[in-house]
Amino acid sequence: MTSIEVRPMRWWDIPAVHAIETSIFMTDPWSVEQFWSELSQPTRKYFVAAVGETIVGYAGSFVLSPEADVQTIGVAEDHQGQGIGALLLTTLIEQAIQAQAAQLILEVRSDNAAAIAMYQRFGFERISSRPNYYTPDVDALIMRLRPLVVVVGHD
Repeated sequence: MTSIEVRPMRWWDIPAVHAIETSIFMTDPWSVEQFWSELSQPTRKYFVAAVGETIVGYAGSFVLSPEADVQTIGVAEDHQGQGIGALLLTTLIEQAIQAQAAQLILEVRSDNAAAIAMYQRFGFERISSRPNYYTPDVDALIMRLRPLVVVVGHD
């Protein structure tokens, strides 16, 4: 695999991140304004994964100890299946641990089998669901990781 650098997201990354967002979440992508809003809040932690100068993934969380919540994870289609999502999730878990959060919560589309499998490899457990949360008429599974640990060899 090519060398991947994970670094904090900056405002100038938003166009590339939004391009990935609209290509992978076609039915309900975040707007550019939503990314701006997220980056402006001190309780949010956002990161990008880059190959050289090219952004290939992003992730963000809301951290206000003792709670942490995965807001989003996205990987460009041509880079999926290479462990980039797992690398970004590891970064979010490490940030939550550093902030002394007791647990990490997330919502995932019930039809996103690859993401659900990754979360389960990390030890996330399904705790609830939200019917018809996503467009069009797709349930959200609510999953939780507690206690917070970084799983080695998750790829």
